[in-house]
Amino acid sequence: LTPMSDLVMLTRGTIDKYMGDAMMAFWNAPLDDPQHARNACRAALEMNKALVPINKALAQRAQEQGVEPLVLKAGIGINTGEASVGNMGSKQRFAYSALGDTVNLASRLEGQTKAYGVEVLIGHGTYERTKEFACLELDLIKVKGKNEPERIYSLLGDEQDAKQNTFKSWKAAHEDMLIRYRKMDFDGALQKIEDCMQLSEGRINEYYEMIKARILDMQKSPPAPDWDGVFVATSK
Repeated sequence: LTPMSDLVMLTRGTIDKYMGDAMMAFWNAPLDDPQHARNACRAALEMNKALVPINKALAQRAQEQGVEPLVLKAGIGINTGEASVGNMGSKQRFAYSALGDTVNLASRLEGQTKAYGVEVLIGHGTYERTKEFACLELDLIKVKGKNEPERIYSLLGDEQDAKQNTFKSWKAAHEDMLIRYRKMDFDGALQKIEDCMQLSEGRINEYYEMIKARILDMQKSPPAPDWDGVFVATSK
């Protein structure tokens, strides 16, 4: 948690609380930060980089002890929007925190990182403020506890990563795959998934395998003709 906390503070974030092995942080309070969405995304990208030397040290220690190494991974959810920020609690005890639907959705996105096989999931509000970053839309999902669907994206890199021709080719194929999937051209979508897996060099293969399995199920039990492309999540 120490290197993760350093990265939050270096990007002008506020650490809200620690919950076991998890951490909650927010940006743009108590001081205004016009770049809050970008700074939150930069912190997330650096957090996963920070785990590399930590995992190397754990692997070396495990090798010395003759056991399997315990690999640490960080699932991160980011959402942007209005929230209530201030001293929350009771007369006996309170803490400076953030509450609201925006905060709840960020938590739900963190919980969905495992299901989608990605390190960072961001909501549409964050994506609108960080379009120059390397992001890919993954799904239109209705998370538990919310009635309206949310477009979710995988944050894969910064502005420089987004300019790479390899990423541009991957993004074009990925967007084509999503269009075919939502038009219920499932054979075409499956073909595009294979192209995406090659272009991505295996970076989010877990996601592509998940979408492939979903499509195969839909081919067996097709959705209604007026299907809107929304996936309903049954778990947090």
